[in-house]
Amino acid sequence: MTRWRVFLRALIRPWWRVGVVALVLVPLVGTTVVLAQRRVTGGAALFPSAPQSISLNCPSPSLGGALPALVYLPSGYKGSAKRYPVIYFLHGLPANPGTYETNGFVAASVVADRAPAIVVTPQGARSAGADREYLDWGAGEDWPAAISHDLVTCIDKRYRTIPSRDGRALMGVSAGGYGAFNIGLRSLDVFGAVESWSGYFEATNPAGTAILNLGSTAAQQAATVPNNSALAATLAQYPSYIAFFVGDQDTRFLQDNRDYDRQLTAAGVAHSFAVYHGGHTYSLWRSQAPAWLANALRYLARTPHQESTGVTGSAGPSGPTGTAQ
Repeated sequence: MTRWRVFLRALIRPWWRVGVVALVLVPLVGTTVVLAQRRVTGGAALFPSAPQSISLNCPSPSLGGALPALVYLPSGYKGSAKRYPVIYFLHGLPANPGTYETNGFVAASVVADRAPAIVVTPQGARSAGADREYLDWGAGEDWPAAISHDLVTCIDKRYRTIPSRDGRALMGVSAGGYGAFNIGLRSLDVFGAVESWSGYFEATNPAGTAILNLGSTAAQQAATVPNNSALAATLAQYPSYIAFFVGDQDTRFLQDNRDYDRQLTAAGVAHSFAVYHGGHTYSLWRSQAPAWLANALRYLARTPHQESTGVTGSAGPSGPTGTAQ
């Protein structure tokens, strides 16, 4: 990606002073996306800055060192004084140390929708084939603290964020969706919106076919996503947008999602749930990402102190692709 930027800057820079349209192309893991279009006349850009991606190593005592992440800044970020909401997006597992760099489609969806938001995709695997389920494994490997504290602190210090729960969404895909819910619903003082895309609700083996035996009741509880009246009580203090989605051909996690929907409804927890046509595939996530991201950002952008009560039970999306279950 760095070589692409160097090449394009060298190619485009001589044209800027003569007044032309320049397209900045950045490949985002198999998808080349037009991140910005600039028209420059007499050296003045029509837009203050193009969207950009930045590799970052955040200090993370919870992981015994650093937490790598990719940060995507929106168009107009550079040179402005505006503060932005942040979408924290967790990738699926098992994974490799570089897997966090493969979810560029999330940032591309935000760019395409011209949404004024920062996107952060942190590393979720420290070694090849790792599947640590975003859990707390003890000193030096506490993923919940790394995501909800270390990463958020780092991003708030370095960038012009909205540094409160009203400016933060935590979401993820598959195991990342599980991690987003298990961390986010226990950290509603930090995140105002939480989404799961084709996730599950108890820590599983790498194949996603069996619940992990973690050896103690306390460990099992910590690895089970909150789903009861205690969560409802927390939401009374911290009203939040809670949403989860799954494909109707997802043979592993469709029933888990339906069961969790029923559990939240029984507990009186406001939430949104929908089943879409598709499987446990990137084709589903890519096609629906713009709408799912927009839902969370719209919630965060609501008038301050005007909390939404959400939707209790199931809510299908508008359009032909979704069906309420």
